Amino acid sequence: MRLIPIYSWTKGLHSMKLSRVNFMNQPWASGVTLLVCVIIAMLLANIPATREFYQATLETDMSITIQSPIDPATGLRPIDWTFPRGMTVEKFINDILMVIFFFTVGLEIKREVVCGELSSVKKAMLPVIAAAGGMAMPALIYTFFNYGTITAGGWGIPTATDIAFAIGILSILGDRVPISLKIFLTALAIADDLGAILVVAIFYGGEINFTYLLISLLLILFVIALNQSGEKRMAYYFCPAIAIWFLFYYAGVHATMSGVVMAFLIPMNARFKRAYLTRNLKKYLQRIIQYDNTEGEEEVAFPNSPQRHCLRRLSYITNNTIGMSYRLEHILNPWVNFLIMPIFALANAGVVIPDISFFNIFQALPGIEGAGFVGMGIFFGLMLGKPIGITIASWIAIKMNVGAMPEKATWKMLFAVACLGGIGFTMSIFVDTLSFGGLNPADTETLRSSGKIAVLLGSLTSGILGSLLILLVNKLKSSKV
Repeated sequence: MRLIPIYSWTKGLHSMKLSRVNFMNQPWASGVTLLVCVIIAMLLANIPATREFYQATLETDMSITIQSPIDPATGLRPIDWTFPRGMTVEKFINDILMVIFFFTVGLEIKREVVCGELSSVKKAMLPVIAAAGGMAMPALIYTFFNYGTITAGGWGIPTATDIAFAIGILSILGDRVPISLKIFLTALAIADDLGAILVVAIFYGGEINFTYLLISLLLILFVIALNQSGEKRMAYYFCPAIAIWFLFYYAGVHATMSGVVMAFLIPMNARFKRAYLTRNLKKYLQRIIQYDNTEGEEEVAFPNSPQRHCLRRLSYITNNTIGMSYRLEHILNPWVNFLIMPIFALANAGVVIPDISFFNIFQALPGIEGAGFVGMGIFFGLMLGKPIGITIASWIAIKMNVGAMPEKATWKMLFAVACLGGIGFTMSIFVDTLSFGGLNPADTETLRSSGKIAVLLGSLTSGILGSLLILLVNKLKSSKV
């Protein structure tokens, strides 16, 4: 009788696992997860019962403190170490967890540059030029609304595209979009990510400590030499990665950039070649058969001790026949898409809405002297600047024969797909958390909150507009046939 509930329980767990794996494999799953986390964050930040707990959690100190007893003679502690100073839950998410996100972005960019859609000049020119146009136009539109004001420095907020949401919407639309345009948008988003990384590194860092920066550069050169010498073991890259993060953190360069730098230094070539794999597969498979229990010996369950050694060696060899870069990307992607990014959304999308007028992004924020139209700059930068910039830059590249129009694509469909480039979200919110520094803390927080609302509204509008235009272009196309 006890076997029935155990079987039912096991079957239920297995069914749940299959459902989870099936959901995570869907291209739209990460976008849906992020959207749910945004809604939860907004509720937590605005429901009276959870508002204080939500803010207190984000402001909780996470520094490691080592203190000795107070010396009675001096009244001081001989040992009083805190690392890292000022580290809260929110800063831990934005400065440490997001390093892993930027690391995976760096791995993806490197893969595309080495052997993907950006691997040749012919393949790369159109998406790279389109990405440049898609960053320049939103920055110009934002500057138009904020030129000469204290909020002019937020121009980088509407320049990024969120690949998870954009690709998720394209996957839902299915074959209504030519596969060539899906590849085009993916390559554009990757080039866009690289541009956003450069913008953060150059324009949104702190005051530079050149001593730490020089040490970090020397360490990077050491890792490059290690890579060039043919070192493929992961342990030799892990410790330098932590040291580079530490040096970037205290050098004034945003710590997340250390993730991108290390991603480009990780070797893509495998430690073992195909011939070595083939030779050892035969050798250890033969040994596993030889180590089977011979007649007359006491039967031992498979695998016995020598066979376990063979299997461990096979596992090690097959694992290292895949390049370290590919292995890390495969391991980290689920964690980034379904843990780190949702946590980032929960921590940063929780904007306190004092009243409904806060959603009116088409006005300057009252009470902040010298502020421009942050909301309008971000909203129109995403909704109009992105598609216009991408389309104009693509038109110039194609007319100058620098790039070629994606196969089976039309200008109407390209513009519709370009509208999806206005979904900023992750990168835009991240840049928003770095913007408007140097002002009164209350004003900075208000401006950043307003910026997040504009990012959410602009991204939502861009997603809806792009989807409707794609459906409309398809309908017009089918009516002509």
